[in-house]
Amino acid sequence: MQDKIELTENCSGKSEETKPLVPNQMKWDFVLVCDKHKPGSKKDDKKREFLDKLKNKGFTIKEIEDKKLFYGVHAPSEIFRKYQCLLKNSDSELQNHHMEENVPIRIRIVNFILKNTKIYPEAPFGSEQEQWPGRDPETLRKLIKAKVFEAAFPLHEKEGLRKLLKENWAQWRKILKEQPIEDIRSYFGEKVTLYFAWLGWYTRILFPAAVLGLLVFLYGIFHFDSSQVTKEICEANTTIMCPLCDQKCPFWQLSDTCTYAKVTHLFDNEGTILFAVLMALWATVFLELWKRKRAEVVSGWELYGWDEDEEELALQLINNPEHTLKLYQHSYIRSTILLLLVLLMITVLIGIAHALVIYRVAATVIFTQSRERASTVAVMTGAVLHYITIIVMTKVNRRVALFLCELENPRTFSERENIFTVKIFTFQFFTYFSSLIYIAFFLGRINGRPGNYVRVAGKWRLEECHPSGCITDLFIQMAIIMTLKQTLNNFVEYLTPWLRLRFRKSLANPKDKDKVHMEKGPEDSCKEQWLKNYQLSEVNVFSLFDEFLEMMIQYSFTTIFVAAFPLAPLMAFINNLFEIRLDAIKMVQLQRRIVPRKANDIGIWLQVLEAIGILAVIGNGLVIAITSDFIPMQVYKYTYSPCMLQNRTDINCLTGYINYSLSVFRVQDFERQMKLPEKLPDFMRSEITECRYRDYRNSDDYNHSVQFWHVFAARLAFLILFEHVALCIKLIAAWYVPDVPQSVKNKHLQKKYEKLQIQQRKQSSDGVTGTTWIISAPSREMDRSTDV
Repeated sequence: MQDKIELTENCSGKSEETKPLVPNQMKWDFVLVCDKHKPGSKKDDKKREFLDKLKNKGFTIKEIEDKKLFYGVHAPSEIFRKYQCLLKNSDSELQNHHMEENVPIRIRIVNFILKNTKIYPEAPFGSEQEQWPGRDPETLRKLIKAKVFEAAFPLHEKEGLRKLLKENWAQWRKILKEQPIEDIRSYFGEKVTLYFAWLGWYTRILFPAAVLGLLVFLYGIFHFDSSQVTKEICEANTTIMCPLCDQKCPFWQLSDTCTYAKVTHLFDNEGTILFAVLMALWATVFLELWKRKRAEVVSGWELYGWDEDEEELALQLINNPEHTLKLYQHSYIRSTILLLLVLLMITVLIGIAHALVIYRVAATVIFTQSRERASTVAVMTGAVLHYITIIVMTKVNRRVALFLCELENPRTFSERENIFTVKIFTFQFFTYFSSLIYIAFFLGRINGRPGNYVRVAGKWRLEECHPSGCITDLFIQMAIIMTLKQTLNNFVEYLTPWLRLRFRKSLANPKDKDKVHMEKGPEDSCKEQWLKNYQLSEVNVFSLFDEFLEMMIQYSFTTIFVAAFPLAPLMAFINNLFEIRLDAIKMVQLQRRIVPRKANDIGIWLQVLEAIGILAVIGNGLVIAITSDFIPMQVYKYTYSPCMLQNRTDINCLTGYINYSLSVFRVQDFERQMKLPEKLPDFMRSEITECRYRDYRNSDDYNHSVQFWHVFAARLAFLILFEHVALCIKLIAAWYVPDVPQSVKNKHLQKKYEKLQIQQRKQSSDGVTGTTWIISAPSREMDRSTDV
């Protein structure tokens, strides 16, 4: 049996009192722009067929001619009444007679219809695809790609709410002022509003983390010269270190790296360890507090019963009453192919990280022969090169993610957006963090030892860590990438639309402008408004997505490797203060109006944040256990130090740590390809027979010593303990802090109670004795009978 759909309360879309407006009185929902095509050409025929399709759906079209053709589109009121009736149970806000005045809803509905209106240019006029199989329909997106249309956009308001947002929000001087959330929602819709609400809340919660990170950094500065390990390195002018490369690189004194050791102590100290633990917990608290904040923001929007799939189905039926439902599908073969392709792309990104490693190895060899601190220079130039690869691979990642998304063939737009989000974030994460992961967890640990080095292509030795640790290398890499990312991105993000707007205005014909001002007709008023909107920078479905993705990458930097860069929260906090106003100025003044979208949460990004929170616990645990020298120092302090072996209390317990952490190598045991310098260094008067290197090995057979296994066991134990405790605290915090405040729950409970009371009184006053619902599951029919 066919489904029975009964629409009541004027749901047929016809109004009892419909007063048609003349075109000059209308508020135009969308504007289509195209070049002046030659009459009779394919592009002109496709344009006219598309416009005729819209007219058949009841749309009013107005044409204005300038250097290009502009077509104003106004939707009929019946469309919005259908929308109101279909979704009245899931959004009580629409149960008013002024729904047509809700501009974000109008724009969203009209945009959906425009994007899903299809033409069949190869078929005879009036025929459909069913009569012409094999003919692919063309949508507005394809028509824009084929240059039939140039652009399609909704209009900014001349005055009113836009002017209010421009004065009270989209201004640099309002940088510390609270955001007008409800005004943003009334103009840009819920999706954009939730982005700014989340960004504002994230920035606010960043403040205590930024202050704490600054205090940790200041603690390192105040103890710049007080570290026992640093003192030993600076005084080790008799400790001869092994050469850093194979081609006649000199022996060097450990004291040469005194400054490097002091800088390392800025970030590798007791305060940093505590800060990493607190930031892992901060990530959980932030998410739980955001869920509460979101509930407060959304509580007045009447969107708790709203469902995105239901709305998209309603819009499909409004656009095409004969729409065929697309059911859920799953193919294990397709999923397997997609998984393999994703893994292949991740492998490529890891391969790029390996190429950066090879560059650093080669650069270290080159710089070692010509300058001091070659390793530091190699790290810095490698970080800049890494940033360049990030810029290039970001574009590649997007194309690959779109291709995989099309291959997966998602059912709805929201499902397509979620799939694309997961893929692009995964690719971007490996693009940004593959090199950092190598520096944090592999640098100096897989390079072998003197006499048995691991070499790239059998030629270049892998890099070694400084005797005071590898954490400074990680700090340099993070500082350069994060600084370049935030500063350059913001300059490009603001200057690009600003310069484009200035350029387009400069190309405008002043004679045309004067003519518009001289003739005060309504058509010219529309023309002036449409031209001003056309001159603004275009927006697309990625505009808001890109803002979210940028913040997710920043959030990853702020949490995952924060143990190596305690200033990351401070940099993120300062950046976000400007980011909020920058995005506001772009959306209100420099870009065309973004299509409003309804939402009651930030969507899939919440799951991304939760995944980053888990990675933050794992990443910081690994940094403390592996990258930092905190664990080896504690093992020495409580096991091998003079305080324990000699029971001394008059000296620092880390005295002798550097000598303990360096192994001895006999120069005669170097490999054959090792070319030692012919001239002895200035600080040596006799032949060098032994040199030191960073590792825990025996001096006779070069096997790992007992100390190595002791440190290894301590690192493993700390890692397991840290991650289990941190994850347990995360779970406890997630349970302890309710996602929805009790006040919001009580508010909705009270509304439900009052609604039921009203229905009860209405039934009593109407004399209704009973209501019966009959539902037939097999036929999906629903009949309602009422006994009076």
